[in-house]
Amino acid sequence: RLFYRRLCHFPSAAKRFNPADLEVNLSGRSFMVTGANSGIGKATAQEIANRGGTVHMLCRNKGRADAAKEEIVEKSKNQEVHVHIVDMSNMRQVWEFVETFSQNNTLHVLINNAGCMINQRELTDEGIEKNFATNTLGTFILTKALIPLLKKATDPRVVTVSSGGMLTQKLDVDNLQFEKGTFDGTMAYAQNKRQQVILTEAWAAQHKEIHFFSMHPGWADTPAVQTSMPSFHAKMQSRLRTEAMGADTVVWLAASPSASKQKSGLFFQDRTAVATHLPLAASKSSPQEEEKLVIVLEELAQKFKP
Repeated sequence: RLFYRRLCHFPSAAKRFNPADLEVNLSGRSFMVTGANSGIGKATAQEIANRGGTVHMLCRNKGRADAAKEEIVEKSKNQEVHVHIVDMSNMRQVWEFVETFSQNNTLHVLINNAGCMINQRELTDEGIEKNFATNTLGTFILTKALIPLLKKATDPRVVTVSSGGMLTQKLDVDNLQFEKGTFDGTMAYAQNKRQQVILTEAWAAQHKEIHFFSMHPGWADTPAVQTSMPSFHAKMQSRLRTEAMGADTVVWLAASPSASKQKSGLFFQDRTAVATHLPLAASKSSPQEEEKLVIVLEELAQKFKP
C-alpha cells in the first residue's frame, strides 16, 4: 500500500526537483513520441512543443491525432508538430514507417510511450498476441530500426515509458505471448513492462553513443488507466496524478541536460534512478534468459521486415 501511495504522490517528490533542469530551448531538436494523442504521450508532446522542439507524433487514429496536434500547436504556438499514422501493433507497418521516415528526417530523441492492456487474449492480423505486439515487439522494432538515425544526432536518447507493475514480474521468456496457462491482461502488461526494462539495459550495453532510459510515471489519471483498470481507477481516482505529472520524468529524461549526465540503462521514477526489483522479490532473471529475450525478438522482428 505504501508503495502505491508513493507512486501516486507527486508533490512531495517535486519538492526536490531543480526547476532550472527544464528551462531549456529545444529548437533544432527532434522528438518522436508514440501514442501521442492522449494521456502521458500527449502531455509529453505538449511540453516538448512548448520548449520549441520538433515533435513527431506517432498515432493510430488520424482523427484523434489531428485534434491533439491542433491543440498542441495552439497552446505552444509551435508549428513544428507532425502527425504520422502508425499502428504499433502492426510489425510490417512499423518497419515501413522507419524506412520512409529515416530518408528525410533527423531524430534526437525517441519516446516509446504507446502501450495497451487488453484483458482477453487476442491476436493481431499478423498472429501476435496484442499486448506483446504493441508493448514489446512494436517498441523493439521501432527502436532497433531507428538506432542508425539516432546515432547521427548529437546527444541522442531513447526514453521508454514502463510501469511499476513490472516490479511484480520475473521475465518469463518461454511464455512471451501467454500461450500457456490462463491469460491475465494485467499480468501480460506487467510482463511486457519488465521486458522493456530488460531491453533498455541491453541496448544501453550495446550502443554506448545513445542514452537509454526506462521509467515509471507513477499512477496517473489517463484514458488508458480508466478503460483497462476501471476498478483501480474508481478506488484511486482522488489520489492519481495528472497526465502532466505523469509526463514530468519523461520530459526530464528526454530534454534536460541533467539527464544526459545519468548512466545509460537506468530505470527512473520522479527524476531519480530507482531499483528495478523490490527488496526480497524473486524477480531477477539470469543473463541467459535476458539474452534469449533479445534473440527471440530479433527473430520475430526479422519475420516481418519488408
